[in-house]
Amino acid sequence: MKFTPCSGLTFALKYGSLILGCTVTLIPLLLIFLAAFKSDQEFYNTPVFSVPNSFLFLQNYIDAFTGGLMLQGFANTAIILVFSCTGTILIGSMTAYVLSRFSFRFNAVVSALFLLAALVPSVSTQVATFQIISALGLFNKIGSNIILNMGTDVISVYIFLQFLNGIPRDLDEAALMDGASFLDIYRKIILPLLTPAIATVLIIKGVAIYNDFYTPFLYMPGKGLGTISTSLFRFIGPYNAHWEVICAGVVITIIPTLIIFLFLQKYIYNGLTQGAVR
Repeated sequence: MKFTPCSGLTFALKYGSLILGCTVTLIPLLLIFLAAFKSDQEFYNTPVFSVPNSFLFLQNYIDAFTGGLMLQGFANTAIILVFSCTGTILIGSMTAYVLSRFSFRFNAVVSALFLLAALVPSVSTQVATFQIISALGLFNKIGSNIILNMGTDVISVYIFLQFLNGIPRDLDEAALMDGASFLDIYRKIILPLLTPAIATVLIIKGVAIYNDFYTPFLYMPGKGLGTISTSLFRFIGPYNAHWEVICAGVVITIIPTLIIFLFLQKYIYNGLTQGAVR
């Protein structure tokens, strides 16, 4: 392959942009990691890029875990994740199954309503949503977050639809001829074949719920109801913030998602790619 100035410029721009993007992403994480091992005095009196005096200084992690009630936050987050992701997968896959396999008068209308809901800013509906949650008696209860997160979204329906369009209808017809009901077809045929899509939706929805601060902060302000995202807010006061402790808490919250991503990253890439191709 002949090397030309044009190809060299393309090579430099391509990999230069990748290096720049990685640098912009990793520098804040590096600063947080370094600050998590600094004492209060060291944090305010040394440069931000300076190396801590000791990487064995773990008091910030202890304060973040105990003072921020992070263990309780992990437990509440796990409960919300399990029920919300399960509901999203079931509702989203059932909705996609109906839209993909059944022809009825309002099929196009329902699909358009999903798109319309995605275009409406969520903040514009918060007053009505808050009134509904209060009327149901779910305010300051973990059930409020589960219900709000359990509702399906356009992304999950779209991913399931793309996979369903690639599943032959002959499987449905053969099952119907054998006496299977539509529920049996969904449960025994469609749902197992949607495993890659389910993994993709599970990861996308799970990360969104894990990182969500607004919903638990607004609907679960009571003590003992915090999630992992609101635990760090306890170290911010009206006059001061314990940034070194917050940085240690951020490192603690990053570790689970980093481990899960390293093990499940192939499902994210494969699921999104296959969904786009189908």
